[in-house]
Amino acid sequence: MAELSHVDAAGRLRMVDVGGKPLSRRRAIARARLRVAPATAAQLRELPKGDALAAAELAGIMAAKRTSDLIPLCHPLPLTKVEVRAELVEGAVELTATAETTAQTGVEMEALVAASVAALTVYDMAKAIDKEMVVESVHLVEKTKEPV
Repeated sequence: MAELSHVDAAGRLRMVDVGGKPLSRRRAIARARLRVAPATAAQLRELPKGDALAAAELAGIMAAKRTSDLIPLCHPLPLTKVEVRAELVEGAVELTATAETTAQTGVEMEALVAASVAALTVYDMAKAIDKEMVVESVHLVEKTKEPV
């Protein structure tokens, strides 16, 4: 098992020191999938609360910007791009989040938080009409790092 970077030799939690690392252009893509009933999918753009897919995209962007406030050991990052796309696919809503930065540490947590919050936003907006919705998955699709 690889050494855990957020635990010191004495077993105490710590924020990883990235101060000596060079800046890199970093990008991460994460995806969440929310299973919904067909009748729910047909109504997501016209719910009483509004367009759930548009709200989810905005909520995901806002969440990515707050990741270090939510995940205790994440570094605050200067995000250069966050994009969230909500798409209806057969029996589900797929929420894909892309986050980018030029920093000393990766941006995958920001992408994962964005996709998660986007899925939960659709859930919140549609829960009155669909009691059977399920967040089926949240996962990292890709991450890249390039020198600057």
